Amino acid sequence: MTVASHSGAGTSAASAKPCPPRVFGWHGWALFGTVLALLAGGIPLLNLALPVDSPLHVPDYLIPLLGRFACYALVALAMDLIWGYCGILSLGHGVFFALGGYIMGMHLSLSAAQAGLYRTALPPFMEFMQRDSLPWFWTGFDHPLWALLMLLLVPGLLAFGFGYLAFRSRIRGVYFSIITQALTYAMMLLFFLNETGLGGNNGLTDFKMLLGFSLQQPTTRAALYSIAVASVAVAYVLCRYVVRAKVGRVLVGIRDAETRLMFLGYNPLHYKLFVWTLSALLCAIAGALYVPQAGIINPGEMHPANSIEMAIWVAVGGRGTLLGAMLGALVVNGAKSWLTAAYPDLWLFFLAALFIAVTLWLPGGLLGLMGGRRGEKA
Repeated sequence: MTVASHSGAGTSAASAKPCPPRVFGWHGWALFGTVLALLAGGIPLLNLALPVDSPLHVPDYLIPLLGRFACYALVALAMDLIWGYCGILSLGHGVFFALGGYIMGMHLSLSAAQAGLYRTALPPFMEFMQRDSLPWFWTGFDHPLWALLMLLLVPGLLAFGFGYLAFRSRIRGVYFSIITQALTYAMMLLFFLNETGLGGNNGLTDFKMLLGFSLQQPTTRAALYSIAVASVAVAYVLCRYVVRAKVGRVLVGIRDAETRLMFLGYNPLHYKLFVWTLSALLCAIAGALYVPQAGIINPGEMHPANSIEMAIWVAVGGRGTLLGAMLGALVVNGAKSWLTAAYPDLWLFFLAALFIAVTLWLPGGLLGLMGGRRGEKA
């Protein structure tokens, strides 16, 4: 008997629904691979191989935009893993996204400085702040392997430490959401300080190269887009494996009836800590992929409103569905990209109306409207 079956009749009827059928047989994986190949390889090919006057040509500006959308989809996956399946609403995931972005920004800045691409041997913000040496924690970030190690360690250790203290203290529900929002606000204020040594309110920008390749070249931009799409695909497979495995059933049990799960002999702390840390790492990777395509990282990425917007992506697409979370991120950010250009004053009203409409009339999100089934209670 699965853990989910022990949640009891006291929970809502939706929690008693069976898991969706395993539709990913060989034909499902073949379709998945085909779609991945078309997205990761086809779109860059339409950009690089076709002439500008071709009706099928993908404009240069669209490649980094779609790459950023892929990063948002990865964030939505991470958010759905912790909220949709474990029931823990985090309003602080912007911290991990920004930390990943800053780590990538530090690597890009130091690489360009050591290659002599700036006026001085230091990143531009150091000259602006009239400093003649880098802070000690910048040491080693010119090496890509060190930057990769820090990308895993810094957000991972922060998430693990914060999660251990919070979950060990049995902080749940709205209280946990408030604490995570306080965390992201405090980190934002810290990074705004010039004394922090990370560019202050301007952040890090003016990136030139990545692993020796110019970030201004169309081929580099296309490669970054393809890597972002491939990363989303890998993350989806990983998250799908987690939620389909025994640990996924335990996570749903924690979400629906944590006390009863404890009576069955499970320790929720270990499972919460695992999924929380994994979700934070996915967000950090998304931030690292985002920065070379956006060209900037600043403390504004840690604004609490950004973390709230991440939760809205998941709610709009379909909480507890993975595919729905990615769909929500693409729809909301696609609408944001168009509305902020065409009707900049209406964007926030549209976002609020969309969230209210989904809450009142589409509890299953857009995926539910399209006929997608939810395996568990959302």
